[in-house]
Amino acid sequence: MIILNDHSTLTDQQTAILESEGNITINAVAGSGKTTTLIEYAASRPPGSRILYLAFNKSVKLEAQRKFVARNLHNIKVETAHSLAFKHIVRNNGYKVRAQGYKTHEIVELLGLQGNGEKHTEYIIANHISKFITYFCNSDTPKVQDLNYLDTISDAKAISFVQSFYKYIEDGTRLLLSKMDKGEIEITHDFYLKKFQLSKPVLHYDYILFDEGQDASAAMLSVFLNQKATKVIVGDTHQQIYGWRYAVNSLEKTDFPTFNLSASFRFQQPIANLANELLKSKNHLGKNSPITITGKGSATEENSKATIARTNLGLLLNAIDFITDNPKVKHIYFEGNINSYTYADEGASLYDVLSLYNNNHHQIRDKLVKSMNSLDDLEDYIKKTEDVQLGMMVEIVKEYGNEIPGIIKQLKDLHTGDENRSKAEMIFSTVHRAKGMEYDVVYLVNDFIKEADLIKPKSAKEQGVFDVSKLNEEINLLYVAVTRTKNKLHIPETLMPKNFPATPLINVIKVDIDEEMFNFTSSGKPSVIEKSVKTSAETIKQIKEKAYSVAQKRESHKDAYKPWTPELDEELKQLYESDNPISAIADHFGRTKGAIISRLKKFNYFTD
Repeated sequence: MIILNDHSTLTDQQTAILESEGNITINAVAGSGKTTTLIEYAASRPPGSRILYLAFNKSVKLEAQRKFVARNLHNIKVETAHSLAFKHIVRNNGYKVRAQGYKTHEIVELLGLQGNGEKHTEYIIANHISKFITYFCNSDTPKVQDLNYLDTISDAKAISFVQSFYKYIEDGTRLLLSKMDKGEIEITHDFYLKKFQLSKPVLHYDYILFDEGQDASAAMLSVFLNQKATKVIVGDTHQQIYGWRYAVNSLEKTDFPTFNLSASFRFQQPIANLANELLKSKNHLGKNSPITITGKGSATEENSKATIARTNLGLLLNAIDFITDNPKVKHIYFEGNINSYTYADEGASLYDVLSLYNNNHHQIRDKLVKSMNSLDDLEDYIKKTEDVQLGMMVEIVKEYGNEIPGIIKQLKDLHTGDENRSKAEMIFSTVHRAKGMEYDVVYLVNDFIKEADLIKPKSAKEQGVFDVSKLNEEINLLYVAVTRTKNKLHIPETLMPKNFPATPLINVIKVDIDEEMFNFTSSGKPSVIEKSVKTSAETIKQIKEKAYSVAQKRESHKDAYKPWTPELDEELKQLYESDNPISAIADHFGRTKGAIISRLKKFNYFTD
């Protein structure tokens, strides 16, 4: 038995890792103390050993540095893949690095791309060039031509477009990379990491500890595996959630002896049981042998509460519902800052999409959105590029329309800074931003994959569009979200495994089928139910119709399509003053939440 400085003891599994020799893989479930294990592994190496610890991102790097110093370990060099590559490539070559990647319109201008008479062809090509560069830079192949970019696309309309312009896209990809290589333009973070891999670096360390290996790029895995040092790669096979960034599950790419850390010290056994059942749903996708998780947590506090969503759209809609249904709330917090949820990576904002929706082109700042004649044009672009972020923004605009500026202002006014995070009555986060975090109580938004989405339809099998890897990652996202809780979990009934019992720690939330907003295609992509709209002139009311017809809606809410009357206004005020949620009031009147908020503003219940 090994006793640590804080008088806690290592488990038998952790002890076996410390006593191991040679290259090893550590498969560590959520909350299993992998950081503690790595620190103690480093401490148990021979004195004077040169050790490199590769962290997943900068925040993890800083935390790891603090913990190694606290353990009085000063022979550990802590880096991220990018910080390591930066020192070898950027400093030695005099490159200038862009803070963010190139935007679509910038690629059009840099390469002088020309359209072919069809709508925004040059922008669609530029979007695919940007993605092809990301695909190549994260791969371990030496040449762009060694990759088939079509392997990354699943949407039929996008596939058809890329097939028609493949040579043009490939040539543009090579040309932009060449411009970066020659220093003619600023380089991206992905570029210098790729150049680092291609340079076949030799890292002079005795041990290399590679954390979060399940989300490593093939490029960085190649660097790691080609070192002479003793190699330790650690992660959770079921926490791979960055496949969209072309990450590979490195734990499955190595042939090292595998050690498991299966006991979680974060949560109790009921949560562990749910996590185990969710992972069993991978059996729908093929052979699956997850390790059994045991819960050894003992937390009973309910101080930090977080709402976690799969998508930005799901999170924003939930946050809006939360503040409108709970007008007395004073503090909320968004992981990663609220601004990151209202801007796409390309730079377009919700306000740009709203201005396009209102045909106010003079107010649009983003060049890509400004190039569109209508919302229909933007939706066509989205389909041909599989731009999920822009697609979600369009859905938010359709749902809340011109109430968006006021709602976002209210969210920002309630958003507390990092220093006051503990005051937040609710923390909001997508599952990607919640990675590595933990909360006392977790509420899940109903936009994750459901088991029914995993049952392989015959048509999908015949058409070859059943994407096992993407669907597998969607299960991982739900698993990661569930395992963020230290104590209690509130989960929609649609996300629960069949016949899984509720417990005092797991509150199952009833879901009205009419409120379902998301489903998943057989290609593993989240989509909004009845997402497509015939024309952008259609009303928000038509967009919201889901499981019933307009005629049925009119029958059940006879005033839904009539102008507001004094009687309806009085009923509205009474319902709101009785603390009824905005969502319930909207359902009662058969109107959108945006319309209800707009009407309440006329009576000074809401202020911009």
